[in-house]
Amino acid sequence: MKKIILLLTVFSLFSFTAKKPVNVVFFGDSITEYAVQPKGFISLIQQRLKDEHADADYTVQGAGIGGDKIYDLYLRYEEDVLAKKPDVVVMWVGVNDVWHKRLAGTGTDYNKFGRFYTALIKKMQSKNIRVVLCTPASIGEKTDYSNELDGDLNKYSQYIREMAKQYNCGLVDFRTLFHEYGLKNNPENKENGILTKDGVHLNDEGNKYVADLMYKAAIK
Repeated sequence: MKKIILLLTVFSLFSFTAKKPVNVVFFGDSITEYAVQPKGFISLIQQRLKDEHADADYTVQGAGIGGDKIYDLYLRYEEDVLAKKPDVVVMWVGVNDVWHKRLAGTGTDYNKFGRFYTALIKKMQSKNIRVVLCTPASIGEKTDYSNELDGDLNKYSQYIREMAKQYNCGLVDFRTLFHEYGLKNNPENKENGILTKDGVHLNDEGNKYVADLMYKAAIK
């Protein structure tokens, strides 16, 4: 009997496998690329996981490239995201698809944006990846909707909200959240300097704000 108990104990020790951490990949443009810097929102999330003793349960990685639009994400999805074997992908894209229409005469037409966006959601969900979508936050922080590209940003953001609902994805509605934050914290209707450095890219306060929202959406 003692031998049987000993054998069962040894078997249980050898058969035990450590729980695999949930792998979260943040997929996007320069906002996500900069997020791995010391004060960026991905770095802040990593620090919070350590502080809460959850860093053995979750890994977080960035897959952001400056200037990327939705079709750039589509083209590099397999190499830059799927290869990381994610359990969760947080996709934050759209600002360049709108901004570059003015900045560089390019951008992405609304219908084309939708096709690529939907195709990416389907690709990820076919791999049993939990998908969290994010609306583009701002191109200018004025709160009275007088920023030049507010109309297009609102249109593209509404599409993302609809896709989140249709495909049962998580959603961080930065477009709405940044506007609400600005109404409370931007009484002078400044174009930047509230959550961003230039109307688009996050400042330190913006990174803290985004890190908290991303944590709640992606870390469960």
